[in-house]
Amino acid sequence: MTTSQTTIAKAEASGIGRVGQRSLAGYLVMPAILLTVLVVLFVAVASSDLSSGEQSRLNVRSVTGNLWEHLALTFVSTALVLVIAIPAGILLTRPFARAITPPAITVFNIGQAVPSIGLIVLIALVFDIGFWPVVFALVTYTVLPVLRNTMVGLRQVDASVIESARGMGMTKATVLLRIELPLAVPIIMAGLRTALTINVGTATLGAFVGAGSLGELIVAGIVQNRQLILVVGAVLVAVLALLVDYVAGIAEEKLRPRGL
Repeated sequence: MTTSQTTIAKAEASGIGRVGQRSLAGYLVMPAILLTVLVVLFVAVASSDLSSGEQSRLNVRSVTGNLWEHLALTFVSTALVLVIAIPAGILLTRPFARAITPPAITVFNIGQAVPSIGLIVLIALVFDIGFWPVVFALVTYTVLPVLRNTMVGLRQVDASVIESARGMGMTKATVLLRIELPLAVPIIMAGLRTALTINVGTATLGAFVGAGSLGELIVAGIVQNRQLILVVGAVLVAVLALLVDYVAGIAEEKLRPRGL
């Protein structure tokens, strides 16, 4: 079997797993660390003499509500990024789109050129405050990493592999779905991890435009000069970012074509 045929076989076997996966203990290290941090945080809050303002912010119902708002902002915006960036990345790597690739990348670069807080406030002023303006701002801000990685992932596929697949009778669409995309998955997933982490952090700014999120705890802590509320909000955002990155890392590992 030639090198190209071997690569094709690896691509078609994607999603099964990869060589050298971590042991079960390796998978449990990060969750154990994050759980320990949350337990310490809970004990610190439970053992504190809370004021009425702190009680209104740090009760289970309020914190859970802020957490769900934060998760909604993060995952809805990331889903929309995938819907936009991956098809766009595929389109811009096709030979017929070479002429429009540079200006298209320039347009997508604009989103990250603007400071995130400025972008969110600007969109809120133009449209309205609330959930969807923040989602739109997050999509604008994070579409570039996934788009760029999709293009890089597709372009790094060896041309001889594509030619061999075509020589075996595969159509262009089949080559894309069964060869190019599976081999590009690791790089695309790296872009997705970047987008998720950015969205988790940037979603905190939704508190400034009425979209809720864990950022409300941080803002309340600063405005009311309540360090405990501020610390709880900041720690929860950090833990969520690390947890999301950890889960995305496992997904990247599991989706990597076998042998790569």
